[in-house]
Amino acid sequence: MNLTEFSNQSDRCVHFSCPERSVSPAVYILLYVCSAAVVLLTVCGNLLIIISILHFNQLHTPTNMLVLSLAVSDFFVGIFLMPVIFVWTIESCWIFGRYFCSIYWLFNVLLIISSYTIASIAVDRYFALSNPFLYMNIVSVRITRVVIVFNWCLPLGYNITGLYFNGNFKSSVLCPGECFLFLNDVWSVIDLVFTFIFPLSVIIILYTLVFVIAKKHATAIRELNNHTRTKTQKITSNSMKSERKAAKVLGILVSVFLACLLPYFIYSLLINVIELQLETFWKVLIMFYFNSTINPFIYALFYPWFRRCIKLIITLHIFQTDSVLINVL
Repeated sequence: MNLTEFSNQSDRCVHFSCPERSVSPAVYILLYVCSAAVVLLTVCGNLLIIISILHFNQLHTPTNMLVLSLAVSDFFVGIFLMPVIFVWTIESCWIFGRYFCSIYWLFNVLLIISSYTIASIAVDRYFALSNPFLYMNIVSVRITRVVIVFNWCLPLGYNITGLYFNGNFKSSVLCPGECFLFLNDVWSVIDLVFTFIFPLSVIIILYTLVFVIAKKHATAIRELNNHTRTKTQKITSNSMKSERKAAKVLGILVSVFLACLLPYFIYSLLINVIELQLETFWKVLIMFYFNSTINPFIYALFYPWFRRCIKLIITLHIFQTDSVLINVL
């Protein structure tokens, strides 16, 4: 992920030690219980999405493959990143050592993957709404899988390269009990463009266009409803309604993502301008992670197929013969 630069920290390392806890034991335990609950919700919610899309044949569509990729990255955020940031925040100290610090920041590539997956979903919805017939003829599950591999490999290669050229594989902990990564001036600009500006621009521009197209479709559907419709017109109307609904749900997904992303984006811009507190860094990073927790609830609220899949998974119907062929749509 975008590697956070902190300046003038070396002066604090001479007599640095982890601060003592300033909260009562009851509050301390409650913080860990709440953190464990959030991690569990994140992991279980995204695991349900992964099982649903992988298991049921009806859900093997190009768009759902992108949703699957997002759920996988969110699942790994819950496994690898959330527990670490919660412990770091509660203890007010990095307790995992220098080498795990490098590994932690390497795994933050999952947040870049989420950004590029959301951008790919925006491209998918725009293409589906603007050129539906061409979309159905060109876009396939196989092509989408290639896009997903690209979305994972490019950020991973970028993150490894950034860590290597900035020396962060050698030393990621500036002081005992701290875990900060440093970028030189060139990489700071590259990082800002690659991890934020580019995917953010794609998401905002394309979803603005999707909103405009969806409004046109709504007008067209009303006009069809005001006249005697042929069978072909009914099919077209239903198809347009389906695409508009998908665009609406994914628009909510994107809006939540942007709401979680923007504080960290603003923080990254301000870090080189004004000195910000470490507590602010923890808060904006945790908010970014929370997006991985919220996404499954969006699917549960707005996708009836996901609620049906949850019921089938919980009741163990997925272990029955030919359960992959169950109609969930």
